[in-house]
Amino acid sequence: MKKQKRRRLYIWAGIGVVVLTVAVVLVSRLKPAAPTVDASTIWPDTVKHGDFTRQVRGSTGTLVPREDSIELIPALTDATVVHIRVLPGTIVKPDTILMDLAAPEVEQKLLDAKLAVKGAEAEYKSLQATLQSALMDKKTAAAQINADYTQDQLQAKTDKALCDLGVTAGIACAKSQGMADQLAAQRQLSQQQLDVNEKAIEVQLASSQAKIDQAKTLLALYERQTAALEVRAGIGGEVDPLPVPLGVGSHVTAGQSLAEVVQLGKLKAALQIAETQARDISIGLPASIDTHNGAVPGHVTRIDPAVLNGTRTVDVQLDGDLPAGAVKGLSVDGTIDLEHLKDVLYVGRPALGNENSTLSLFKESPDHKTAERVQVKVGRASVNAIQVLDGLKEGDTVILSDMSRYDNVDRIRLE
Repeated sequence: MKKQKRRRLYIWAGIGVVVLTVAVVLVSRLKPAAPTVDASTIWPDTVKHGDFTRQVRGSTGTLVPREDSIELIPALTDATVVHIRVLPGTIVKPDTILMDLAAPEVEQKLLDAKLAVKGAEAEYKSLQATLQSALMDKKTAAAQINADYTQDQLQAKTDKALCDLGVTAGIACAKSQGMADQLAAQRQLSQQQLDVNEKAIEVQLASSQAKIDQAKTLLALYERQTAALEVRAGIGGEVDPLPVPLGVGSHVTAGQSLAEVVQLGKLKAALQIAETQARDISIGLPASIDTHNGAVPGHVTRIDPAVLNGTRTVDVQLDGDLPAGAVKGLSVDGTIDLEHLKDVLYVGRPALGNENSTLSLFKESPDHKTAERVQVKVGRASVNAIQVLDGLKEGDTVILSDMSRYDNVDRIRLE
């Protein structure tokens, strides 16, 4: 009996050990309980099928003047500022005087130029009178030769007729014809001299006229410089501050900037685009500028080749009217349309993940009470959407918010 009891005890003890071992093995193979996530704290989205537009966003942009709207007013001569009439920020008209300059040497040059013009004109008239008088003398001499030529021609014809009739001797006829031929040669030479003299007169008068034109050109230059001492806006717009402001008594040199006027309404948007996204942008792409008081359509006109702090500046010309209150320096946002994708699967862009890669996302169950991790291959991305290539189908719901805290689990519960 004792042996049977002992044997029975050993059997039950062995069974217990086996059961305990199996239980330990089974427990060790159990997966940890799925963590619970508050459904109101996640950002889900449903996979869709259709068309969507790829875009890039410039979240930090500014309205700046267009290149054709800026009028820079330079000094035409060395001068001193004696009066400032308009301060930066003032709205001006084209004929508004911004400041007054003083340049005594310019006024003296203007007076000298006026006298030089009068002197050149007087010299021209004197030369013209002298040449015309000499020309008239030559014309008088030519007229006398022409009259003698005509008379001798008549005399030669008469003597020849008498000679043919035998009234006069042949030697007299020959002498008369010789005189006529001599005057014919003198008449031709006189006419040639007259032509040469007239051309010489034209050349001399043209040279004198050139001196007048030169004097008038200098006079016009000094008149412009004198008029520019009253610095006018030139265009309607707003006076912009200069990098180095001028004050009364400031000395300026020729070519130095005196003022800058910007036409109102002629603005463009300068967007800061991430370098990695700017590579897909090209000139002419459509864009939309958000002024926070309405959106204005536009198109890309310039892409700055330089990279600053990881961004590139993209200029967008506005194709519509700016809303009220839109002024230079206003902060704006903008989106640029890159391409239109047709007949594709797409979903909202996840918080973490790049385009043309494989992402690890949580896909919700049909009852939206749990979510399991899936591998999703994605393609091209936009501002708010990304193309789905594999791993999801239309109608699937995935979590787009940052789920990096649950990287060690493959399943979560939603409450």
